Amino acid sequence: MIGQVIVEDDDPEFNATLGEAYRLRDRPICLCCDKGASMYVAKIGEQLVIKRMPLSGGEHDPQCPSYEPPYELSGLGPLIGGAIQVDPANGLAALKLDFSLSKRGAKKVTAAPTQYGGPVKNEIRKLSLRALLHYLWHQGGLTEWTAHWAGKRHWFQVRSHLMDAAATMTVKGGALVERLFVPETFRLEDKAVIVQRRALALEDIRAPASGSRKLMLLVGEVKEFASARSGQKIVIKHMPGFPLMLEDGAWRRLQSRYAAALELWQANEAFHLIVIATFGMTPSGIAGIDEIALMCVTEQWLPIENAYEQRLVESLARLSLKSVKGLRFNLPSAQPMAAATFPHHRPSPVALYIVPPDADGDFKVALAEMIAARPDVEPWIWRVAEGEMPVLPVLSEFSTRQPSRS
Repeated sequence: MIGQVIVEDDDPEFNATLGEAYRLRDRPICLCCDKGASMYVAKIGEQLVIKRMPLSGGEHDPQCPSYEPPYELSGLGPLIGGAIQVDPANGLAALKLDFSLSKRGAKKVTAAPTQYGGPVKNEIRKLSLRALLHYLWHQGGLTEWTAHWAGKRHWFQVRSHLMDAAATMTVKGGALVERLFVPETFRLEDKAVIVQRRALALEDIRAPASGSRKLMLLVGEVKEFASARSGQKIVIKHMPGFPLMLEDGAWRRLQSRYAAALELWQANEAFHLIVIATFGMTPSGIAGIDEIALMCVTEQWLPIENAYEQRLVESLARLSLKSVKGLRFNLPSAQPMAAATFPHHRPSPVALYIVPPDADGDFKVALAEMIAARPDVEPWIWRVAEGEMPVLPVLSEFSTRQPSRS
């Protein structure tokens, strides 16, 4: 329902109605359930689309395309209400970060850790650099996939989704999108205007003569790591001639903490390596990284942590039923989560869990408790130490419905 009019997406006037709603900032109401669920109109490239409000996926009917499985199944659950606070009036999510977007004096460059030692404390409610990347990916819909989208997701779409997601987030009262730089698709014939737009976007982080200076957030795809006279430089795709400098110590820590992501990326030329970093500019115009984290994604831009998730995601990518890749956010690797979900599986959603071969007793107990806490979600478990990946639920059901061809 848009305004007082109930419309279908195949109505002749649908696009015009959607355009008017976008201009007036009217909130469409999804009628999948009795009370309805508020949504908003977003512009991705030149296309207007209706999207769910941040963290509202559970308000939709399980068979609605906008439904999301419970946040407790991933690392997002512990952050809601603390690190992520959504204002229902405007749909904006206020974020609390555990890293700084300004810098005063000298500071060693750090690589955001992927391992979080010690107990999980509920009072720690801030987004790490990696968790912010996961949240952008999640809110941008880049964790969702169906085989119908094969060959249709490129950097242009990825960037649009990320910027659209960032437009719904604030940091310390300011718009996150104003502190986020995601390089636009580079075209040689447009080089001059692209470089000019980049210079304008980064104008605020030019180093002042004294005092603190602003840092910018970068999300981009790594093209290569190259040696510099001092340290390393990271070359980002779609940013030719604009390397980011990384100190030797930070480079060594990055290789150690993100060894799995680097190995996955190096082992498959179709994969992409995503970097999120805070960076600033020296008075001479050199871009230097302050903090950095990495994430490996598949050819379909779906995040993976290890070879077991790679195997699962490759199977999901061939299915027509929509799947949603789970993300860890701040969760330690020793804590279970749903690697993926089938949110629209019937008669109930399915959560897919992977038990790694080195899982200890605490991991297995935590997994059992997670499954028991959500009886409305059907579990599928791959215990890697016990053998090959089990047949996925949708494939199992399909095989039982089909008559034998023998």
